[in-house]
Amino acid sequence: MIFKQFRALSVALALAGAPLAAHAASQDSAVLAAYDAYRAGNALQFARLAKKLDQHLLAPWIAYWGAALRLEDASASDVRAVLAAYQGTYVAERLRGDWLKVLGKRGDWQEFEREAQLYSRDDLEIRCYAALARLARGDEGALDELPGWLEPRELPQGCDALASAAAQRSRLSSTDVWRRVRVLFENGQITAAKTALGYLPQAESPDERALAEAARQPKRLLERLPKNLEDRAAREVVVLAGARYARTDPDAMAAELEGRLGARLPEADLKYLWGRVAFEGARTLNDRATRWFARAGDARLDDDQLAWKARIALRRGQWQAVRDAIDRMSAQARQDSTWAYWYGRALAAQGQEAGARAYYLKIAGQPDFYGLLANEELGFVGTLPESSYVPTEDAVAEAARDPGLARALELIKLGIRTEGVREWLFTIRGYSDSRLLAAAELARRAEVYDRAINTADRTERLHNFELRYPVPFRDVFREYAKTQGLDEAWVLGLVRQESRFIADARSGAGAAGLMQLMPRTARYVAKKIGLRNFVPHRVTEVHTNVGLGTGYLRMVLDQVGSPVLASAAYNAGPGRARRWRDARPLEGAVYVESIPFNETRDYVKKVMANSVFYAALLEKRLSPLKARLGVIAPRASGEVVDEELP
Repeated sequence: MIFKQFRALSVALALAGAPLAAHAASQDSAVLAAYDAYRAGNALQFARLAKKLDQHLLAPWIAYWGAALRLEDASASDVRAVLAAYQGTYVAERLRGDWLKVLGKRGDWQEFEREAQLYSRDDLEIRCYAALARLARGDEGALDELPGWLEPRELPQGCDALASAAAQRSRLSSTDVWRRVRVLFENGQITAAKTALGYLPQAESPDERALAEAARQPKRLLERLPKNLEDRAAREVVVLAGARYARTDPDAMAAELEGRLGARLPEADLKYLWGRVAFEGARTLNDRATRWFARAGDARLDDDQLAWKARIALRRGQWQAVRDAIDRMSAQARQDSTWAYWYGRALAAQGQEAGARAYYLKIAGQPDFYGLLANEELGFVGTLPESSYVPTEDAVAEAARDPGLARALELIKLGIRTEGVREWLFTIRGYSDSRLLAAAELARRAEVYDRAINTADRTERLHNFELRYPVPFRDVFREYAKTQGLDEAWVLGLVRQESRFIADARSGAGAAGLMQLMPRTARYVAKKIGLRNFVPHRVTEVHTNVGLGTGYLRMVLDQVGSPVLASAAYNAGPGRARRWRDARPLEGAVYVESIPFNETRDYVKKVMANSVFYAALLEKRLSPLKARLGVIAPRASGEVVDEELP
């Protein structure tokens, strides 16, 4: 009888809850349809859908999407009404940024300056419009600086307008223009370089066919040098061709500079090109790069060039050259933990232990790759703090009541992840450590692990490493790590970096799941390990993904022989990881720092540092990072490196 009553009550509750669940699903569908209409620019369809959503949690976003669709034709009063209704929210700040750009295009400087006072974010285009607003008031000092001028990308509309104003007032010299063009050519931004050349007076413009040849066939242009290199435009095009050629063949470009081209160029241009040849050579780990840097002499090198000058010197064990390169970096670059650590190492190698210790102390205690290495140089093995701050239930409940966090989690749940992450980041700005950890715990409970990790990572005094290094699906990882004979802490460190434990994560390149497997790799491993009935859509299932991912990691480790090389190989491919070795043994940290791909270098650092913390958290063992990095064995003489795994 009691069972029948319980079953009847359960059915009644289910029937009562069914309309609520159906309504929630309907609302979710309406939000997604409204978002699609907004992205498609379909104002009529959006307006029809928005009527159903005025009481929805995401009502501020609905209002923003609607306002954004008609912003170009909106009046100031209409926009002010939306801004006032949602004051203090992320969408209000975003709408104000969009509105400022519209006002800048209109040249409505009075309204622009009114709204700009209320805008707190740093936006390059808005900075340019702010300078134009000052110029409109007669403040010629607005042209003293052109924001973004040397950034290697096309200028946004506001900055283009500012640069044009500077050119019209003769405040933009030919040297300024050619300097920007060189930066753009160095970074392969050829279209943007052609745009920049439009700021030159017509009489100083280069030959368009020669410029096109410098971009597409630099070797051909250098083989047929113009007769008159005293003409600046002709000479600059030759220099651009040289910078372009150095990107593809630094050895051949070095030969050009040592031949007739070098004899015809002014010293400043010659040194500039040696700096480009050295940089491109260093990035391919060319042994001659050190000599090429020396040929650049006192040429102005940017921080990227100096970083590679230091890296190639590290591989050669040339500690004074490491110091010289770091000394020439900008103050901001020298403060980076990378160069603080290596400057300390250089001092120690030269017997200056007190100086070295001072540099280690600057970064010791930081929970990252070089913070851990600095600790070990000082005699301490990185471990977790003895005390951990655990947010109270009241604090987590308060975080759950924060409308910004609630909206962010709702957006992420609906698959509008980018917007959700932006709202989350805006909401937690300025949070105290305790509030950050309460928000991180809220995200963990919602299984939005990337927000839990990134939020807990922001604390400065109070820490909770269980939130920084969560272990969802622990039994699955333990089982497969044991099956494949892999260090579980290393596997978890890799997954934390790959997907932040988002099971259905997908990259733009097509990698999927916790261990971010490419379709071809998943099929290959499934066949190799005998996984029957594997179908591609199962790749995001936790057991399937971890089984295939750890299987692939085992194959990679067997092929390259070192967790450091295997981490690099997992990101960039086994062939590349082995090609980046040297003819002699390399300290693991030196190998990692000299990985040519920025993404892979950062990836390996984080994976290896993560593994130290996971070992301490889960296994309660000290795990020195230096021991994990080890020594990278040299390439064998005559070794042929093939990409053997997908």
